Amino acid sequence: MKNKLFFILTVLLTIFAFTSNIFAQDHTRWGLPEGAKARLGKGHNREITYSPDGSKLAVASSIGVWIYDAQTGEELVYTGHTEYVISIAFSPDGKMLASGNGDSTLRLWDAATGEEKRTLRGHTGNAFSVAFSPDGKMLASGGTDNTLRLWDVAIGEEKRILKGHTEWIYSVAFSPDGKTLASGSGDSIRLWDVATGEEKRILKGHTGSVESVAFSPDGNTLASGSGDSIRLWDVATGEEKRILKGHTTWVSSVVFSPDGKTIASGDWAGTLRLWNVDNGEEKRILKGHITLVESVAFSPDGKTIASGGYDYTIRLWDVATGEEKRIIKGHTGEVLGIAFSPDGKTLTSGNDDNTIHLWDIATGEEKRILRGHTEWARGIAFSPDGKTIASGNEDSTIRLWDVATGEEKGILRGHTTGVNSITFSPDGKTIASGSRDGPVHLWDVDNVEEKRILKGHTEDVRSVAFSPDGMTIASGSVDKTIRLWDVDNGEEKRIVRGHTGSVESVAFSPDGKTIASGSWDETLRLWDVATGEEKRIIKGHTSWVSSVVFSPDGMTIVSGSYDSTIRLWGVVTGKEKRVIKGHTLQVYSVVFSPDGNTLASGSGDSTVLLWDYRSVADEKDVDEPFSVESRGKKLVTLGQIKRTQLFQNYPNPFNPETWIPYRLANASDVQITIYDARGTVVRQLDLGHQRAGAYLTRGRAAHWDGTNETGEKVSSGVYFYTLTAGDFNATHKMLIKK
Repeated sequence: MKNKLFFILTVLLTIFAFTSNIFAQDHTRWGLPEGAKARLGKGHNREITYSPDGSKLAVASSIGVWIYDAQTGEELVYTGHTEYVISIAFSPDGKMLASGNGDSTLRLWDAATGEEKRTLRGHTGNAFSVAFSPDGKMLASGGTDNTLRLWDVAIGEEKRILKGHTEWIYSVAFSPDGKTLASGSGDSIRLWDVATGEEKRILKGHTGSVESVAFSPDGNTLASGSGDSIRLWDVATGEEKRILKGHTTWVSSVVFSPDGKTIASGDWAGTLRLWNVDNGEEKRILKGHITLVESVAFSPDGKTIASGGYDYTIRLWDVATGEEKRIIKGHTGEVLGIAFSPDGKTLTSGNDDNTIHLWDIATGEEKRILRGHTEWARGIAFSPDGKTIASGNEDSTIRLWDVATGEEKGILRGHTTGVNSITFSPDGKTIASGSRDGPVHLWDVDNVEEKRILKGHTEDVRSVAFSPDGMTIASGSVDKTIRLWDVDNGEEKRIVRGHTGSVESVAFSPDGKTIASGSWDETLRLWDVATGEEKRIIKGHTSWVSSVVFSPDGMTIVSGSYDSTIRLWGVVTGKEKRVIKGHTLQVYSVVFSPDGNTLASGSGDSTVLLWDYRSVADEKDVDEPFSVESRGKKLVTLGQIKRTQLFQNYPNPFNPETWIPYRLANASDVQITIYDARGTVVRQLDLGHQRAGAYLTRGRAAHWDGTNETGEKVSSGVYFYTLTAGDFNATHKMLIKK
């Protein structure tokens, strides 16, 4: 009996250990919002840092903080955020993490469990950098409100505000003895007395913004990165000791090795360089990243360097040999478009890193990455037989891919500008595509050639859809119209008007009798296909609607928006059934799995969330106001805007112009300031005194034509824009690609 009991217990413990290990490794299900069943992707990586004992590597991302095993690269902990994370730091004992977030707050986390311990409020802009004092009792932060703040970690209270900088603060660092704080800004490097808060010294020499500062382990030297050079300073005297030259582009990060003999630096070209501190000579160049290196860190034993790049990889390097030891993958660019395979087993996503990702729905694992596009991929679709993926790209091409092998099957050329939307006909023989060049193009899939061009729209075509019978195409455009086309002869059947902003998305109901559309005017509209008449206006989103889709039974419409929410609406009543929250940035795309059980959403936070539709479709009371408007009768329940917000510009990347959306909770004097990556003001948009409300559509959002104050076109690269409205201040990043 005892042997039998022992055997049973052994089996049960083995099963428990096995299943626990499975769940421990299944990071796709960590920290999910209510109703979600998996997350594909880990968000865009930003800053990285080692734990004090070197066993862990923390990564700040657009959806939270990921903590990895530094040796194996295995995911250990994920701390979910409601905003993107900009900066992170470990406490000296390794038990706590501090993060600077996109909502101007700082948060303290339990590094072992990922649980939030405290939120620190005080900054009026984003905190670009955070650092613990050597004794762990104090936290320093600096950011876009041009202030440094010192916080008591134990109670979470602000101890002191250090003022003096006139531009953004990009980097903060404590001296090893904890008595001095260094800050790098767009205007200078400053040294501060931690005990009194007084400014001790200003270090001048750099001609651009200082992206990174670091103390040597003995505290005698400060290293700073700016422009294409690194400067070493004598902390006691403030004198410049040496300039390290070799980088050909902007230096984004500098750090000392634990023994103080080596400096590692990363730049915008994707290279890391190792420098001899004593003589200033370049020791080695580490190449692997394909674009900007945002952050570098030494392991505590000095044997490994970790680097995070804008290619969405984290790379570990052997300091002695310069060889790449490991690449940690899974972080991705913004998810611009998504599509399910016909069998529902695979989801594909198009990203702003010029790649197409294939994901296994059952496991959440990435199956394959398709590379070939030279610009970001937006429109994406599976063929009805599931054998081919078509992807539309900003480089004006459409590429056809073999799903089984990942090989490129063909390229469709004909558009003159970026492709926004593509779709297969129900029989799989034709592709329809919409682009910024205006016309809708039809393509012969078998022969890989253009069949017909449908002309009528006067501006960008943002969305195209085939009717279920394949006889009609609907297209939505920036010209605020929806047009219906006869597939056989290419003739325009009808122009549907009503939206007051760009039509971003169109979708046919399963029976083909109704079209749903989403627009920059923040509404969804339902249209009668036979007559072209507007059946209903649906309101509730607080920003422009980017994607709409019917549920398979045709009874529900799902919409995704730049307000970061997904909403479910009753088709018959137009009533809001559910508000789904989970993404930290705008929702670009929503799609159903073929069986209708899963809803997928792709977002600017660089993730795809998979939702259990049966769970989220249950009607629940929502605390969000909504309004419904129908022909002949208007029902309105309007909610007040509760907080001022700055949203991501659109399009992004862009060339030559872009719109910057925002909303105001109170009437304010509004100003948008545009900076280059060095922190230099490029353009200031004084928008005057504006009433409370939403400024989201092209007619109301701030417009920047890509020129500086003298009217000259600015160059390609990363830029920042800051909204100032009363006491509110927030900053976002944007990219010009030419």
